[in-house]
Amino acid sequence: MQNMRDIQRRIGSVKNTQKITRAMKMVAAAKLKNAQDRAEDARPFFNKTVEVLRGVFTRTRETSHPLLAEREGGRHLVIVITGDRGLCGAYNHKVIDIAEEIVEKEKEVSLMVLGRKARDYFRRRETDIMAEYVQLDDYPGYGFANNLADEIIHHFKAEDVNKVSMIYTHFNSAISQTVKTMQLLPVEKFSEVEEDSRAEKEKAEQIDAETAEEEVKSKKYVDYIFEPSPAEVFDNILPQYLINVIYSALLESKASEFGARMTAMDSATENANEMIDKLTLKYNRARQAEITKEITEIVGGAEALK
Repeated sequence: MQNMRDIQRRIGSVKNTQKITRAMKMVAAAKLKNAQDRAEDARPFFNKTVEVLRGVFTRTRETSHPLLAEREGGRHLVIVITGDRGLCGAYNHKVIDIAEEIVEKEKEVSLMVLGRKARDYFRRRETDIMAEYVQLDDYPGYGFANNLADEIIHHFKAEDVNKVSMIYTHFNSAISQTVKTMQLLPVEKFSEVEEDSRAEKEKAEQIDAETAEEEVKSKKYVDYIFEPSPAEVFDNILPQYLINVIYSALLESKASEFGARMTAMDSATENANEMIDKLTLKYNRARQAEITKEITEIVGGAEALK
């Protein structure tokens, strides 16, 4: 059995750790509020862009745009969004696991990693990393998303890559985050992102992908006259769509990271409380045993003097 001094030291160590986890929980909670507000504020803008893009798709047969070009085979660029720090539960591991499945499944895969955790993980495994961005801001700016979109568009037009996907974490609540994979290029006419439940929660006038498809099937096709041409309309809409998607994913990922960290630190604080209670009970037992031993020695000594 440990002596009382060792148990006291351990209790003090756990209490110090508990102070750190409690402070980290409070910091994550404060950052989560701001990140959640920014993510929710960006959703209507993103959904409106999707709605406009869907409307253009249903009214034109334009398929020759460079960002719509589907190519067989070739290199697949995967954008992986993780955090720069740990202590956030399984947040980073869930994203990395999905990215690793793609790397193992496909022959030609390059990564664009956002966050130190993904960078370090895939660098140790000598995976091809086309670009890396670490020390991301807690609240990513729109300009950063713009630069990322320009970079992937450049690689896609230059045919360095034939497909671009993104893995990020969608924020549901502080205790619930969902890892999602989205194809960015070539832009799909009706991608899964359009059917996301986020659009259904915004406003009644938001049309989901199923409704759009039914309208196309039930109504006679009407070819609208575009001014300027459909190609020039796509030149403006498609890059803007990519920027909005990336920006929204960055905000969702950051909110998810703070939510996961707050939940993990809350659990760690509660576990520290339980450990302190167990150690305190252990300390009291050791103290009682020590007292009993001393009393026994005193009684034994008194009996020996008789």
